Amino acid sequence: MRKFTFIILLSIAFSCSKNNNQDNTPIVPVDVYINTSLPQYQSLNVPGGWAYANGGVKGLLIYRRDQVEFVAFDRNCTYQGQNSCGAVKVDSSNILANCDCDGSVYNIYDGSVTQGPATLPLRSYNTSFDGNNTLRVYN
Repeated sequence: MRKFTFIILLSIAFSCSKNNNQDNTPIVPVDVYINTSLPQYQSLNVPGGWAYANGGVKGLLIYRRDQVEFVAFDRNCTYQGQNSCGAVKVDSSNILANCDCDGSVYNIYDGSVTQGPATLPLRSYNTSFDGNNTLRVYN
């Protein structure tokens, strides 16, 4: 019985160790409507365009994949997002977003990690587009 108790306690101790690679993006309610005809969202009117918007933990990154499909991600880095510098910024390629805290790089098409130390993708949100000017981002 003693050996069994020791094994249980040992496994609990190792499972409680801090892991910086867990997604530290808090779950917050998101229900944002974006008028794509406004000047700050003009880039969303063409496939491949992207824009930042308010919402989520550290803001939203919205990318237009094609005529009707959009994706939206929280800008909070997934490796060290709890740090004040942990918000992704789209680089000059307009394809990748970088985290200044840890150097992780994410693809803005699908939020996947292209360079670590992060291994978890950006948190994504649902989107719906009315086909005209209104994009909804929500969870």
